[in-house]
Amino acid sequence: MILIADSGSTKTDWWLADGGHVVRRAASQGINPFHQDGGVIYGIVGGELLPQLGDDEPRAVFFYGSGCSPEMAPVVVEALGRAFPHAAAIEAHGDLLGAARAVCGPEQGIACILGTGSNSCLYDGTSIKLNTPPLGYILGDEGSGAVLGRNFVNAMFKGGLSAGLSDSFIAESGLTMAEIVRRVYREPMANRFLASLSPFIHRHIADASLRRLVIDNFRSFFRRNVSAYGRADLPVGVVGSVGYYYSAELSEAAEAEGFRLGRVVRSPMEGLVAYHASQGR
Repeated sequence: MILIADSGSTKTDWWLADGGHVVRRAASQGINPFHQDGGVIYGIVGGELLPQLGDDEPRAVFFYGSGCSPEMAPVVVEALGRAFPHAAAIEAHGDLLGAARAVCGPEQGIACILGTGSNSCLYDGTSIKLNTPPLGYILGDEGSGAVLGRNFVNAMFKGGLSAGLSDSFIAESGLTMAEIVRRVYREPMANRFLASLSPFIHRHIADASLRRLVIDNFRSFFRRNVSAYGRADLPVGVVGSVGYYYSAELSEAAEAEGFRLGRVVRSPMEGLVAYHASQGR
Protein backbone atom coordinates (compact mmCIF):
# COMPACT_ATOMS: atom_id res chain seq x y z
CA MET A 1 0.00 0.00 0.00
CA ILE A 2 1.06 3.58 -0.65
CA LEU A 3 -0.02 6.75 1.12
CA ILE A 4 -0.62 9.91 -0.94
CA ALA A 5 -1.15 13.38 0.50
CA ASP A 6 -2.46 16.58 -1.06
CA SER A 7 -1.93 19.46 1.33
CA GLY A 8 -3.05 23.06 1.37
CA SER A 9 -2.64 25.68 4.05
CA THR A 10 -5.77 24.63 5.96
CA LYS A 11 -6.32 20.93 5.16
CA THR A 12 -4.42 17.83 4.06
CA ASP A 13 -6.17 14.94 2.30
CA TRP A 14 -4.53 11.53 2.80
CA TRP A 15 -5.47 8.54 0.64
CA LEU A 16 -4.17 5.02 1.23
CA ALA A 17 -4.15 3.04 -2.00
CA ASP A 18 -3.41 -0.54 -2.90
CA GLY A 19 -2.78 -1.30 -6.57
CA GLY A 20 -4.65 1.79 -7.71
CA HIS A 21 -7.64 1.17 -5.44
CA VAL A 22 -8.30 3.56 -2.57
CA VAL A 23 -8.74 1.61 0.65
CA ARG A 24 -8.86 4.45 3.18
CA ARG A 25 -9.28 8.22 3.22
CA ALA A 26 -8.26 10.52 6.04
CA ALA A 27 -7.76 14.21 6.68
CA SER A 28 -5.63 16.40 8.91
CA GLN A 29 -4.90 20.08 9.25
CA GLY A 30 -2.77 21.67 6.57
CA ILE A 31 0.98 21.15 6.44
CA ASN A 32 3.34 23.79 5.07
CA PRO A 33 7.07 23.62 5.88
CA PHE A 34 7.44 27.37 5.31
CA HIS A 35 5.25 27.95 8.37
CA GLN A 36 5.77 24.77 10.42
CA ASP A 37 8.95 23.08 11.58
CA GLY A 38 9.56 19.34 11.60
CA GLY A 39 8.33 18.88 15.15
CA VAL A 40 4.99 20.52 14.41
CA ILE A 41 4.56 18.48 11.22
CA TYR A 42 5.39 15.25 13.05
CA GLY A 43 2.87 16.19 15.73
CA ILE A 44 0.13 16.69 13.13
CA VAL A 45 0.86 13.37 11.42
CA GLY A 46 1.20 11.44 14.67
CA GLY A 47 -1.71 13.05 16.45
CA GLU A 48 -4.24 13.41 13.63
CA LEU A 49 -3.37 10.98 10.84
CA LEU A 50 -1.96 7.83 12.44
CA PRO A 51 -5.06 7.18 14.60
CA GLN A 52 -7.17 7.22 11.42
CA LEU A 53 -4.92 4.69 9.68
CA GLY A 54 -5.09 2.12 12.46
CA ASP A 55 -2.91 -0.90 11.68
CA ASP A 56 -2.49 -0.02 8.01
CA GLU A 57 1.17 0.66 7.27
CA PRO A 58 2.17 2.08 3.87
CA ARG A 59 5.32 0.89 2.12
CA ALA A 60 5.73 4.31 0.48
CA VAL A 61 4.54 7.86 1.19
CA PHE A 62 4.16 10.58 -1.47
CA PHE A 63 3.40 14.05 -0.15
CA TYR A 64 2.41 16.98 -2.39
CA GLY A 65 1.81 20.39 -0.90
CA SER A 66 2.14 24.14 -0.99
CA GLY A 67 5.44 25.31 0.44
CA CYS A 68 7.26 22.10 -0.52
CA SER A 69 10.07 23.74 -2.46
CA PRO A 70 13.25 21.70 -2.99
CA GLU A 71 14.77 23.59 -0.06
CA MET A 72 11.90 22.87 2.34
CA ALA A 73 10.82 19.39 1.23
CA PRO A 74 13.45 17.65 3.45
CA VAL A 75 11.66 19.02 6.51
CA VAL A 76 8.52 17.12 5.50
CA VAL A 77 10.44 13.99 4.51
CA GLU A 78 12.18 13.87 7.90
CA ALA A 79 8.92 14.26 9.82
CA LEU A 80 7.17 11.60 7.72
CA GLY A 81 10.16 9.30 8.19
CA ARG A 82 9.69 9.50 11.94
CA ALA A 83 5.99 8.77 11.61
CA PHE A 84 6.45 5.89 9.12
CA PRO A 85 9.78 4.27 10.05
CA HIS A 86 9.11 1.13 7.98
CA ALA A 87 8.29 2.93 4.72
CA ALA A 88 10.78 2.05 1.98
CA ALA A 89 10.30 5.37 0.16
CA ILE A 90 9.17 8.82 1.28
CA GLU A 91 8.98 11.80 -1.08
CA ALA A 92 7.72 15.36 -0.71
CA HIS A 93 7.01 17.61 -3.70
CA GLY A 94 5.29 20.89 -4.46
CA ASP A 95 1.61 21.06 -5.30
CA LEU A 96 2.36 22.03 -8.90
CA LEU A 97 4.13 18.73 -9.60
CA GLY A 98 1.19 16.98 -7.96
CA ALA A 99 -1.18 18.78 -10.30
CA ALA A 100 0.95 17.87 -13.32
CA ARG A 101 1.09 14.20 -12.41
CA ALA A 102 -2.65 14.20 -11.73
CA VAL A 103 -3.81 15.70 -15.02
CA CYS A 104 -0.99 14.65 -17.38
CA GLY A 105 0.11 11.34 -15.88
CA PRO A 106 3.30 10.13 -17.59
CA GLU A 107 2.65 12.22 -20.72
CA GLN A 108 3.85 15.67 -21.74
CA GLY A 109 1.46 18.51 -21.11
CA ILE A 110 0.80 21.89 -19.60
CA ALA A 111 -0.51 21.68 -16.05
CA CYS A 112 -2.28 24.49 -14.20
CA ILE A 113 -3.69 25.22 -10.77
CA LEU A 114 -6.71 27.51 -10.76
CA GLY A 115 -8.03 28.00 -7.24
CA THR A 116 -7.68 30.90 -4.83
CA GLY A 117 -4.35 31.49 -6.57
CA SER A 118 -3.04 30.29 -9.92
CA ASN A 119 0.07 28.58 -11.25
CA SER A 120 1.19 26.70 -14.35
CA CYS A 121 4.05 24.67 -15.76
CA LEU A 122 5.38 22.82 -18.77
CA TYR A 123 5.66 19.15 -17.78
CA ASP A 124 7.64 16.48 -19.63
CA GLY A 125 5.89 13.43 -18.15
CA THR A 126 8.29 13.20 -15.21
CA SER A 127 9.24 16.65 -13.99
CA ILE A 128 8.52 20.35 -14.40
CA LYS A 129 10.60 21.90 -17.17
CA LEU A 130 9.34 25.49 -17.17
CA ASN A 131 7.25 27.60 -14.80
CA THR A 132 5.90 31.09 -15.35
CA PRO A 133 6.08 32.78 -11.92
CA PRO A 134 2.51 33.47 -10.72
CA LEU A 135 3.59 36.52 -8.60
CA GLY A 136 0.54 36.51 -6.31
CA TYR A 137 -2.82 38.22 -6.63
CA ILE A 138 -1.47 41.78 -6.55
CA LEU A 139 1.18 41.36 -9.25
CA GLY A 140 -0.22 38.37 -11.11
CA ASP A 141 -2.31 35.25 -10.37
CA GLU A 142 -4.37 35.77 -13.51
CA GLY A 143 -7.17 33.21 -13.77
CA SER A 144 -7.44 32.77 -10.01
CA GLY A 145 -10.41 33.20 -7.71
CA ALA A 146 -8.67 36.09 -5.97
CA VAL A 147 -8.19 38.02 -9.21
CA LEU A 148 -11.73 37.18 -10.31
CA GLY A 149 -13.01 38.66 -7.05
CA ARG A 150 -10.77 41.70 -7.46
CA ASN A 151 -12.04 42.31 -10.99
CA PHE A 152 -15.63 41.80 -9.85
CA VAL A 153 -15.30 44.44 -7.12
CA ASN A 154 -13.70 46.84 -9.58
CA ALA A 155 -16.50 46.35 -12.09
CA MET A 156 -19.18 46.59 -9.41
CA PHE A 157 -18.14 50.04 -8.21
CA LYS A 158 -16.99 51.42 -11.57
CA GLY A 159 -20.06 50.64 -13.63
CA GLY A 160 -18.85 47.49 -15.37
CA LEU A 161 -21.74 45.20 -14.39
CA SER A 162 -25.29 44.85 -15.67
CA ALA A 163 -27.87 47.13 -14.09
CA GLY A 164 -29.11 45.87 -10.74
CA LEU A 165 -26.38 43.24 -10.27
CA SER A 166 -24.33 45.38 -7.90
CA ASP A 167 -27.43 46.10 -5.81
CA SER A 168 -28.22 42.38 -5.70
CA PHE A 169 -24.72 41.57 -4.42
CA ILE A 170 -24.77 44.26 -1.74
CA ALA A 171 -28.25 43.20 -0.58
CA GLU A 172 -27.27 39.52 -0.50
CA SER A 173 -23.84 39.90 1.09
CA GLY A 174 -24.39 42.91 3.32
CA LEU A 175 -21.00 44.25 2.18
CA THR A 176 -20.60 47.94 1.44
CA MET A 177 -17.79 49.51 -0.54
CA ALA A 178 -16.20 50.75 2.69
CA GLU A 179 -16.36 47.28 4.24
CA ILE A 180 -14.84 45.63 1.14
CA VAL A 181 -12.00 48.16 1.05
CA ARG A 182 -11.36 47.57 4.76
CA ARG A 183 -11.31 43.77 4.29
CA VAL A 184 -8.86 44.03 1.40
CA TYR A 185 -6.47 46.66 2.77
CA ARG A 186 -6.72 46.30 6.55
CA GLU A 187 -7.19 42.59 7.23
CA PRO A 188 -5.01 39.55 6.51
CA MET A 189 -5.77 36.97 3.80
CA ALA A 190 -7.30 39.48 1.38
CA ASN A 191 -6.79 36.93 -1.41
CA ARG A 192 -9.10 34.47 0.33
CA PHE A 193 -11.70 37.16 0.93
CA LEU A 194 -11.68 38.16 -2.74
CA ALA A 195 -11.90 34.52 -3.83
CA SER A 196 -14.89 34.06 -1.51
CA LEU A 197 -16.91 36.30 -3.85
CA SER A 198 -16.78 33.61 -6.54
CA PRO A 199 -19.93 31.72 -5.42
CA PHE A 200 -22.05 34.82 -6.12
CA ILE A 201 -20.47 35.14 -9.56
CA HIS A 202 -21.09 31.47 -10.28
CA ARG A 203 -24.75 31.69 -9.23
CA HIS A 204 -25.25 34.58 -11.64
CA ILE A 205 -23.04 33.32 -14.46
CA ALA A 206 -25.94 33.60 -16.92
CA ASP A 207 -25.50 37.37 -16.68
CA ALA A 208 -23.50 38.44 -19.74
CA SER A 209 -21.32 40.93 -17.87
CA LEU A 210 -20.26 38.36 -15.28
CA ARG A 211 -19.63 35.65 -17.84
CA ARG A 212 -17.41 38.03 -19.79
CA LEU A 213 -15.55 38.88 -16.56
CA VAL A 214 -14.79 35.18 -15.98
CA ILE A 215 -13.74 34.51 -19.58
CA ASP A 216 -11.50 37.60 -19.68
CA ASN A 217 -9.81 36.47 -16.45
CA PHE A 218 -9.03 33.08 -17.99
CA ARG A 219 -7.90 34.59 -21.30
CA SER A 220 -5.48 36.78 -19.37
CA PHE A 221 -4.16 33.66 -17.64
CA PHE A 222 -3.47 31.94 -20.97
CA ARG A 223 -1.89 35.02 -22.53
CA ARG A 224 0.38 35.94 -19.63
CA ASN A 225 1.31 32.48 -18.35
CA VAL A 226 0.60 29.56 -20.67
CA SER A 227 1.64 31.24 -23.93
CA ALA A 228 5.17 31.61 -22.56
CA TYR A 229 5.76 27.87 -22.99
CA GLY A 230 5.30 28.04 -26.76
CA ARG A 231 3.54 24.66 -26.80
CA ALA A 232 0.02 25.19 -28.09
CA ASP A 233 0.23 21.60 -29.39
CA LEU A 234 0.00 20.19 -25.86
CA PRO A 235 -3.22 19.73 -23.85
CA VAL A 236 -3.74 22.04 -20.88
CA GLY A 237 -4.83 20.17 -17.73
CA VAL A 238 -6.27 22.05 -14.78
CA VAL A 239 -6.62 21.32 -11.06
CA GLY A 240 -8.65 23.52 -8.73
CA SER A 241 -12.14 24.65 -7.83
CA VAL A 242 -12.15 27.78 -10.01
CA GLY A 243 -11.16 25.86 -13.14
CA TYR A 244 -13.58 23.06 -12.28
CA TYR A 245 -16.70 25.13 -11.58
CA TYR A 246 -16.11 27.50 -14.49
CA SER A 247 -15.02 24.76 -16.90
CA ALA A 248 -17.32 25.96 -19.71
CA GLU A 249 -15.90 29.48 -19.55
CA LEU A 250 -12.38 28.07 -19.21
CA SER A 251 -12.85 25.99 -22.35
CA GLU A 252 -14.11 29.00 -24.30
CA ALA A 253 -11.14 31.10 -23.14
CA ALA A 254 -8.67 28.34 -24.03
CA GLU A 255 -10.07 28.01 -27.53
CA ALA A 256 -10.02 31.78 -28.03
CA GLU A 257 -6.32 31.84 -27.12
CA GLY A 258 -5.43 28.85 -29.31
CA PHE A 259 -5.23 26.11 -26.65
CA ARG A 260 -7.20 22.96 -25.96
CA LEU A 261 -8.15 21.69 -22.54
CA GLY A 262 -7.16 18.29 -21.23
CA ARG A 263 -8.39 17.02 -17.88
CA VAL A 264 -10.08 19.49 -15.55
CA VAL A 265 -10.50 18.24 -11.98
CA ARG A 266 -11.31 19.82 -8.66
CA SER A 267 -8.85 17.66 -6.69
CA PRO A 268 -5.65 15.95 -7.87
CA MET A 269 -6.08 12.86 -5.67
CA GLU A 270 -7.68 10.41 -8.10
CA GLY A 271 -5.15 11.34 -10.75
CA LEU A 272 -2.27 10.92 -8.31
CA VAL A 273 -3.48 7.46 -7.31
CA ALA A 274 -3.65 6.48 -10.98
CA TYR A 275 -0.21 7.98 -11.67
CA HIS A 276 1.53 6.10 -8.89
CA ALA A 277 -0.26 2.88 -9.79
CA SER A 278 1.01 3.24 -13.37
CA GLN A 279 4.54 3.76 -12.07
CA GLY A 280 4.36 0.75 -9.76
CA ARG A 281 5.20 2.97 -6.81
